[in-house]
Amino acid sequence: MSCIARNELRTPSRNTRLEHAIRTVLLSALLMVPALAAGADETKPPLRLCADPTNLPFSSDQPGKPGLYLEIGQAVAQKLGRTVSTNWYKSYFGKRTVRETLLSKQCDAMVGLPLIDDFMGPAVIFSKPIAHEGYALVGGKDRKLAGIDDLKGLRVAVQYQSTPQNLLALRDDIQKVTVLSPEEGMAALEQGKADIAFIWAPVAGWLNKTSYGDKYQIVSTEGDGLLWATAIGFAKASGALRDEVDGVLPTLQPEISALFAKYGVPDGAPVKFGQADRATTSSTGAAEPVTVGQAAATEKPVQTAATTGDAKGDATAGREVFNGTCAHCHGPDAVQAERKIDLRLLKKRYADDMEATFWKTVHDGRPAKGMPSWKDVFSDDELRNVYAYLQSVQDTGGSN
Repeated sequence: MSCIARNELRTPSRNTRLEHAIRTVLLSALLMVPALAAGADETKPPLRLCADPTNLPFSSDQPGKPGLYLEIGQAVAQKLGRTVSTNWYKSYFGKRTVRETLLSKQCDAMVGLPLIDDFMGPAVIFSKPIAHEGYALVGGKDRKLAGIDDLKGLRVAVQYQSTPQNLLALRDDIQKVTVLSPEEGMAALEQGKADIAFIWAPVAGWLNKTSYGDKYQIVSTEGDGLLWATAIGFAKASGALRDEVDGVLPTLQPEISALFAKYGVPDGAPVKFGQADRATTSSTGAAEPVTVGQAAATEKPVQTAATTGDAKGDATAGREVFNGTCAHCHGPDAVQAERKIDLRLLKKRYADDMEATFWKTVHDGRPAKGMPSWKDVFSDDELRNVYAYLQSVQDTGGSN
C-alpha cells in the first residue's frame, strides 16, 4: 500500500517544504506539457494532485519515474481535458497528510487512498475502486505458493509488527525471520537468509522489477488485513469532480493495468489465507476482506467518556485516530495476537500506572522497540481521546 497505509512518521521541516515548493513549480510545468499536447482545454483549471515526492512505486518527483498513482492521476486528467499540477507532501503519516493537503484545499484529489468505511469519516469521498493493495508472498519461480501450508518448514521473512507476522505468530512449523522493511525482506531472500518473503506487495514488485531482474514470483494474498481496495479520494464538497472522474475511469482500465505492469505492482488473483470473518461486499458483488480500521457489523458501540465515567476524552474520536495510525502495529480496533503489543492488556500490566505509562510512551516513544514519539504529531487532546478509547477496550478477564 502507499505510505498512507504504512503509517510511518516523518513531518517535513520548513526547509524541506520550501524545497518541495520549488520542485512543485518546476515539475508541474513539466507535467502540464503532455496533457496540453493531448488537447487539454486551457480554460479548465488544472487537476491538482496530492503526492509524495519519494514514494516509488506510487509517486515520485522524478519526471522520468512519476509513479503508478501519479500516472493514473495524469491519465484521469487527460480524459477530463485538464492539465495536472502536483502538491508534494511527505505521506509517511496517514490521516494527518490527508487533513493537511486534501482537506486543507491544497489539492483536488489524492490517488490511492484505502477504500474503507471509516477512513476520515464523511470528510473524504471516493471514486470507484482503481486497484487492490496488500501483502504478497515472494519466492523463487519454481516454488508452490498457493496457501499458508506451502510455508511449512520454511524460513519466512515477515515485517516487524505487520499483519503477516501476526498471522504466522502461532505457527510453530514456520520459522519467522523478522525484518524491518520490505526492502530488508527482499534482501533476506536474495542473501539466502529466508526462503520466502511475506511483505508489502507493491514495494516487493517494484524492487523485483528494478533491483532483482524479475527473478521472483510475487503472489498477492487475501484475508483479514491482507488486502483492500484503493480509490481516488476527494473532499466531501467535491462530489461533482468525483462524478466526472467516475465517468472516465471505466475507459482507463486497460491503461491502469499497463501501469501496474510498468511498475511491477502485482494485480493478479490473490491467494486466500483463510476467509475473513467480517467480509463486506463490493460493488461488483465479490466478497472483500475487512481492512484495517473497519469494524465488525455486530460490534458494540464504542463507549465515550460520558458513558464510561472515568475517561477524559472522546473514545469515538480516539478510535478513529487509533485505527488510522496505531492499527498498523497494534491491530485494527486494538485486536492483536502478540501479547507484548496487545494494548487491550494495559490495565492488567500497569494497573494504576496505566495512564502514566501511556503518556510517557506516546510522548517520548520507545525507539529501540520501533515506537515513535507522537507528541509533535498529535495534540494532547487527540492523545487523550486515544487513551479514552483504549480504556474502553481493556481486557478485564483473568490474569495476564
